[in-house]
Amino acid sequence: MSEITLRVNGETHALDVDPSTPLLYVLRNDLGVRGPRFGCGLGQCGTCTVLMDGRAIRSCMRPVSRADGEITTLEGLSADGSLDPVQQAWIEEQVPQCGYCQNGQMLTAKALLDRNPNPSDDEIRQGMNGVLCRCMTYYRIQSAVRRAAASMAGGEVER
Repeated sequence: MSEITLRVNGETHALDVDPSTPLLYVLRNDLGVRGPRFGCGLGQCGTCTVLMDGRAIRSCMRPVSRADGEITTLEGLSADGSLDPVQQAWIEEQVPQCGYCQNGQMLTAKALLDRNPNPSDDEIRQGMNGVLCRCMTYYRIQSAVRRAAASMAGGEVER
C-alpha cells in the first residue's frame, strides 16, 4: 500500500491504496463516484471513461499511480447546480435507453468538443468511435453532440 493523492472533480483526496489498482476501482470503491462503470475491463468499451486534464482516458486500464492529473467524472461536469451543455443536450435529445454507456459517451463528447468546438458529423463519428452503445443510439448521440456544440457557441442546433 502507498499513499496516493488524487484530484477528482476539484477535490484532493489522500488514499492508502495499492498503486497498481485500476483508477476505476479507486473512484468507485474508495471515493464513491458512480459515473464511470465497469464494462469490459480491457479499455475497449468506454463505459469507464473519465477525463484526465481534459483528455478522455479509460480508467479500468489506468493504474491509480499513473492518475497524476485533474480527474473529472460525469459528476464533475455540473457546476454550481447547472448542467454542462453536453449533459443538457443528452437530456434534450433523449439519448439514453439503458444508460450504461452514457458516462463514457458524455465524457468523450466533452473531450471532443473541448478540442474541436465545431465538429462535422464525420468528426463526431470518428471522435465518438471508441465508446460502444449496445442500444444503438448513435444517431441521437451525434445529434446531442451537435446540440452541445451549438449551445457552447451560443447558437441554435441545426436539424
